Amino acid sequence: MKKTNKILALVSIILLTAGCGSSNYLKKENNEIVKYEETGQTLQKNIMCKPNEDTELYKIYEEYNDQLEFKLEELPKCSEFKITSNDSKSLWQFLFVKPVAYLIIKLGTVVNNLGISLILIGLLIRLVLMPLQIKSQKTSQNMQKAAPEIQKLEQKYKNRTDNEALMMKSQETMMIYKKYKVSPLLGCILAFIQLPIFFAFLQAIYRIPTIYQESLFGWNLGMTPSTGIAKGNYTYLILVVLIALSTYFSFRYSMSQSTVAQPNDTKKQMSTMTNVMTVMIIITSFSLPTAIGLYWIVTYAFISIQTYVFGLLNGKTPKLKDDKKGKKRVTQKLKEKEGMKYGKNS
Repeated sequence: MKKTNKILALVSIILLTAGCGSSNYLKKENNEIVKYEETGQTLQKNIMCKPNEDTELYKIYEEYNDQLEFKLEELPKCSEFKITSNDSKSLWQFLFVKPVAYLIIKLGTVVNNLGISLILIGLLIRLVLMPLQIKSQKTSQNMQKAAPEIQKLEQKYKNRTDNEALMMKSQETMMIYKKYKVSPLLGCILAFIQLPIFFAFLQAIYRIPTIYQESLFGWNLGMTPSTGIAKGNYTYLILVVLIALSTYFSFRYSMSQSTVAQPNDTKKQMSTMTNVMTVMIIITSFSLPTAIGLYWIVTYAFISIQTYVFGLLNGKTPKLKDDKKGKKRVTQKLKEKEGMKYGKNS
């Protein structure tokens, strides 16, 4: 399950870095991708509604009107966007992207800010997925309890490759899973549910121009931290730090849920993978629009808190460091003090 979560995060990084595909960007005559200089935002061809008129962003889209999937005059104002607006180019767009975009816009109208809308929807998605996530965490813990018996089973059939042995091994494996109430497919199911939601959310954000004309906490929702910092607004560093911390703690708390002692090599590999992933996300976060950054922070902060609380409820306090190392250090210090004491008395 931990590997599944990290693969999902890695896929997310790749998609966030690549945007929605270079073929969907507006391009100049020299094939250079068009950027909105005010925010550093790359502009999409397939926007679903038009930005506010009499703005620089609207003028840019007007200049490249011939490249748009729908001409500006055919597009509704974002405040008037509906699920039925424009023709859907695919079932995916009709069932996922447009409903998410509609929800972002309508909730933004209610709370009077699209940034707050993004945060609330991010929380709503996590709440909807929470029952599955909790079941997945329980399955992960049960799998760890079953690990010793699974290892014994592997040794039992280590040198047997005949069909009869493979069938017996499969049956005994399923019996162990049943004994410990393990559902091996649950982690995959959760990933398959999360991916479409994330992709739809990502595409919706990139295709609603008015998102990039609003601000929250002094951050323009379309501006990337690198652009904000270049313009002298160093508070964007706070956004990057929050992205890094939410990701790091999410991964670390997930690792700390292990109830079975793992080989040192495995722990090192997991720790290295976590550190590499965190560094990649920090680097990527500098080129992400603030809107995506806020969604990322809410998602992974929620996962961190959920994992921590789940650990407490199950009598296991999540910790960020290896307890054994800590105990060794304390024991060593006590021995050193004891030695000093007897040395002085002698």
